[in-house]
Amino acid sequence: MKAVLCKAYGPPESLVYENFPDPVPGPGEVIVSVQAAGLNFPDTLIIQNKYQFKPELPFSPGSEFAGVVKSAGPGATRFRLGQPVIGFHPYGAFAEEVRIAESALAELPEGMPFDVAAGFMLVYCTSYHGLVERAALRAGETLLVLGAAGGVGLAAVEIGKACGARVIAAASSPEKLAICREHGADELIDYAGGNLRERVKAITGGKGVDVVYDPVGGPYSEQALRDMAWGGRFLVVGFAHGEIPRVPLNLPLLKNCSIIGVFWGGQTARDAQAVPRVTQALVALYRKGAIRPRVHARYPFSRVADAMRAMLAREVAGKVILVP
Repeated sequence: MKAVLCKAYGPPESLVYENFPDPVPGPGEVIVSVQAAGLNFPDTLIIQNKYQFKPELPFSPGSEFAGVVKSAGPGATRFRLGQPVIGFHPYGAFAEEVRIAESALAELPEGMPFDVAAGFMLVYCTSYHGLVERAALRAGETLLVLGAAGGVGLAAVEIGKACGARVIAAASSPEKLAICREHGADELIDYAGGNLRERVKAITGGKGVDVVYDPVGGPYSEQALRDMAWGGRFLVVGFAHGEIPRVPLNLPLLKNCSIIGVFWGGQTARDAQAVPRVTQALVALYRKGAIRPRVHARYPFSRVADAMRAMLAREVAGKVILVP
């Protein structure tokens, strides 16, 4: 088979697309023929040796995909051969075939195209895990989503609305904010103008927000933390800005609020029921029309460097999809 390979840590241009040995399934594993894979910000970090875990070189990046079951190892009986599936794995998705534990797979929702499904698992599972399982977001609460036009951001906007929350979307341009509005955001903040705190105060009447969903980091994190409501929950999702913020710890004390980590990949490694549990809930929301994955652009595997550069330049609104 052919695969995108990271043979040495470096920028996107260091990746190669070449032949790699066909995977063989072990006990409880299946081989999936990949039809499409989703690109996520952590993929740009893992190839530079800047992420939480470090696969043994060489490896294929990519953590979410959609395809069909090609073969199964001993004891793998959940899916039939030829069945369409979606899957999540910390790496390995940017390849024609993926070897994966069947517990990390879910049935492809009926009527969902492969390219849409390929961008479903990581961003929606991360956002659902964070908002529902970690923050326990409730109807009537106010949710602030930073980086709201990105993949996890848009997913958080939609899931927040599905929970009955009032959703404030913050993004860096009017064009991106218009997309957030299309996906259900109630209020919009263009934080490129430097008015995040003032706008939050105006929108909430000075009360602050109950939950902050932060996949961005950088200077906006502390500003958002200062605008928390009493007893609020601040979700640390990622650092797309590139800077890991150092916040004054007197702020959660004064607000009686919680700072909560959201690491979906780590959760799936410790909880065998995480993927089927969360995916089942998300599929139900998809069938109701509550969530509508947005594909920003599609690239062949051979142009993975171009796709990553677009993401690093913050040109993406929604999901970037790679196809063999």
